[in-house]
Amino acid sequence: MSDTTSSTTRAAAPAGQAGPRPEDISRCVHCGFCLNFCPTYVALGLETESPRGRIHLIDALSQGRIQPKRSVLEHLDLCLGCRACEATCPSGVHYGRIIEGARAQVVATGRHPLSWRLRSLVLRWTLPHPRRLRVLALLLRFYQRSGLQSLVRWTRLLRLLPFGLYHMEQLLPPVASRFFAPASSGANPDAGDGTRRVALLTGCVMPFFYPQTHEATVRVLERHGYRVVVPEEQVCCGALFVHGGDRQTARRLARRNIDVFLAAGVEAVVINAAGCGSTLKEYGDLLADDPEYAEKAAHFSSLVKDITEFLVELPFEEGLGRLERRVTYQDSCHLAHAQRITAAPRRLLKAIPGLELVEMENADRCCGSAGIYNVTHREMSSRLLADKMRAVAATGASAVVTANPGCMLQLQAGLRLHGPQGTVAHVVEVLDEAYAAGKTAPAAAEGAAPPPAAREPA
Repeated sequence: MSDTTSSTTRAAAPAGQAGPRPEDISRCVHCGFCLNFCPTYVALGLETESPRGRIHLIDALSQGRIQPKRSVLEHLDLCLGCRACEATCPSGVHYGRIIEGARAQVVATGRHPLSWRLRSLVLRWTLPHPRRLRVLALLLRFYQRSGLQSLVRWTRLLRLLPFGLYHMEQLLPPVASRFFAPASSGANPDAGDGTRRVALLTGCVMPFFYPQTHEATVRVLERHGYRVVVPEEQVCCGALFVHGGDRQTARRLARRNIDVFLAAGVEAVVINAAGCGSTLKEYGDLLADDPEYAEKAAHFSSLVKDITEFLVELPFEEGLGRLERRVTYQDSCHLAHAQRITAAPRRLLKAIPGLELVEMENADRCCGSAGIYNVTHREMSSRLLADKMRAVAATGASAVVTANPGCMLQLQAGLRLHGPQGTVAHVVEVLDEAYAAGKTAPAAAEGAAPPPAAREPA
């Protein structure tokens, strides 16, 4: 049966797009151009672990020619969702929508395996609830700083426990000593002119593990005259729920964020987490069939800007000081492949005096983080991470720069486990450091930007 004929026999996706779109599936001509860009196919060389192989399986699932058995779903689950195939497909196949729709369809039928159910349960219990996340972060901080972590690692106790707890513990970055919070030190009345306002999405875990990235983002934006609004009512972006097929939870979170951010009356919603930004930009698609939110979702998505694409439209070169170091840049998958932003972060880095940017081999190949993939698929994730660390080492760079917290966590673990010695930083952190260096340089003393300030709560 040809692709054209089979597309006419597929049932339309249920409400909420709980299924792949027939027009998306039929667009794939199975040319194989995607194969060498797919991390799992490159690693395993199996057709079932390639984009076109998975699309073939999804097509068969949609038509009911095969059943969602574990042997089939394992191939869908092993997909990283990095969308490298999508960015390189000559036919313009929306692979991200296909794989996410297929997972949603399986979940909607109630025939998803126990591992999917447990994963979804844990995510629903934690990510949409900031207070619970804060409690968990406080417990983790106590564990890391009380000496308990050192004791546990010395005794190798976690190696004896199930569910990959040892591996999960090895991935943990240090919990910050001070969490990011709106107006934690008061609003700055001198930041901006009061008319140029942007909002910042804080995300689920970044306030606890990477508050310095948010602080740097705020300082850089305020330096350019923007007042930064951080709505306290915002919630998780829903990315992990979309990727896992739990579209009901994702849509609920999306509606909440749309209401909160549109009410803030800002000209842009700035994101410093590539995975979150990708999902926020696709809210219009997620809620396309919602009569109350479809139009609002499309408008909201049009306001979303990654911090790197937002800054390159400004005179960001002014006031940059020297940073004498060699760095390499790791493309975050959902920035490079989903949002198609690759030049902006490199342009920001190359503009910093003294900074040497050395490209690594396969910089846009997934590092193995992929949301919680490094927890659910440890073997493949570790394999990809080891490859990435070899590429980093070959550059001789002292720091790896990226644009997503999941990548930062994975790369930090990679440096600890594989080397080489070095640090990991977000693009905006490096830019913020360069601005600080410019302020302290003698030539930049006059007319320097005002001191960085706290955030303005919405």
